[in-house]
Amino acid sequence: MAMGDPNQPMRTILVVDDSRTTLNTIGERLTALGYLTALADNGPEALDLITARGFDLVLLDLMMPVMKGIQVLAELRSRTETSDLPVIVVTARDDAGTAIEALAAGADDHLAKPVDFDVLVARIERTLARGRRIADLKRSNASLDARIAARAMELGEARAELADVRADRQRLAAEMARLRAA
Repeated sequence: MAMGDPNQPMRTILVVDDSRTTLNTIGERLTALGYLTALADNGPEALDLITARGFDLVLLDLMMPVMKGIQVLAELRSRTETSDLPVIVVTARDDAGTAIEALAAGADDHLAKPVDFDVLVARIERTLARGRRIADLKRSNASLDARIAARAMELGEARAELADVRADRQRLAAEMARLRAA
């Protein structure tokens, strides 16, 4: 089991990097910690895997051929179903501009290569914990939305009943006035 709460299900991580060596190293080390890992060596493959399977977190390299990591990130953030998917950018570019660009594009965190594996794991755990809190909030919001909708329906029904009672009262009052006048 991964380093978090033993009651949590196995967490799934997609590692996206054009270097097979990096993919295999990170994949093996995360698997040894109890994470279920999948590997992709390009952006389109990563997007296909995410669409087909879904993941708890993505480790994303920025510098890749075919489709840059920033493009992958932009695509993930543009989709409703992946807009909150936790993404940690891991890149060889260690300048402040790259970090700012990644964070502005929606990355949850940024690490420069070479990565200290213990730091990476700590950031993965923190990001996964935040992802769980966001998922819990979404479930709570959906539950509240359902309760609000049910209450709105009840209120609408009560208003309709009240309108019927008022109409009956007006009819009775009119009938009583007619009988008094007769």
